[in-house]
Amino acid sequence: MSNVSELFGSMVFNDKVMREKLPKNTYKALKQTIKLGQPLDISMANEVAHAMKEWAIEKGATHYTHWFQPLTGITAEKHDSFIEPVEGGGVILEFSGKNLIKGEPDASSFPSGGLRATFEARGYTAWDPTSYAFIKENTLYIPTAFCSYSGEVLDKKTPLLRSMEVVGKSATRILNLLGVSVSGVNTTVGPEQEYFLIDREMYDQRDDLIYCGRTLFGAKPPKGQELDDHYFGAIKPRVSAYMKDLDEELWKLGIYAKTKHNEVAPSQHELAPIFSSTNVATDHNQLTMEMMKKVAKKHGLACLLHEKPFEGINGSGKHNNWSLSTSEGVNLLDPGKEPYKNTKFLLFLAAVIKAVDEYQDLLRVSVV
Repeated sequence: MSNVSELFGSMVFNDKVMREKLPKNTYKALKQTIKLGQPLDISMANEVAHAMKEWAIEKGATHYTHWFQPLTGITAEKHDSFIEPVEGGGVILEFSGKNLIKGEPDASSFPSGGLRATFEARGYTAWDPTSYAFIKENTLYIPTAFCSYSGEVLDKKTPLLRSMEVVGKSATRILNLLGVSVSGVNTTVGPEQEYFLIDREMYDQRDDLIYCGRTLFGAKPPKGQELDDHYFGAIKPRVSAYMKDLDEELWKLGIYAKTKHNEVAPSQHELAPIFSSTNVATDHNQLTMEMMKKVAKKHGLACLLHEKPFEGINGSGKHNNWSLSTSEGVNLLDPGKEPYKNTKFLLFLAAVIKAVDEYQDLLRVSVV
């Protein structure tokens, strides 16, 4: 393995790469777009796209894709190569600001496609610059939002971005009323991911696991959780090798994979990242789940992410360690050493409790 600090984010068009590859004025404009949502001039978008393409090609990429989250429960992507024909039968490699900012995948066959006539079922993807582009399997992935021809939201990212903006504005207003000057407030999440690893040959004999991801028939497991000896127990060599490879793949993509351990149920494990912006954390969790399954195959294992794959033993959770923090890095839900004197903490804690109490039905529907 390479030095971890060199490996981390090596396949991500992150702030460090942008600072190196972009002209200073373009870099500053892009940072304002990311931080404040200001429009990015098309000429500067062309410069960003060119730098992104050159960097991606250096990393072995031949294609790009607008990566989005339709209402299917998984991510979606349509790959286009960088090639453009030239006279004489050759090609050049091009990627414009227009290609970066907007894509046009067909939306008719997604769950939302039946809501309108076929000729109106086009969909558009719009670049989300707040989540860094990355390279996976020789393709440049550009995180995007997804909407219809007439502007309806067709994905899960757009409502998330909108809610983050609303919460951020309201929290900033409250802090200003308290005499606290901040440039903004962000929601953050550290989504812990529990999962089961079972031998691939055994998995292949279970049609219920293959088609449904969970037990539909069969006897209860001979060993349950009577002694809890698996929880935080020594990690077996085969699982440890899997976890090592998984960490490396996630680190390349700039995912802050931090903690790994055996969970309470037999063959159950957990990975916990360091928290980050809710939008980025959501993208990273989608990548984490995908990588968990891919790396498992390399080790002759099957990774089960169903919340209750086996009847009679503990299920898997996805714990969202949610919080609010200012753009300056202050955690508004940190009680401090004297919480009863911490006005900011008490106010925001009470607001969260009240919100969960009043809107618990909406919260449950959103989770489901």
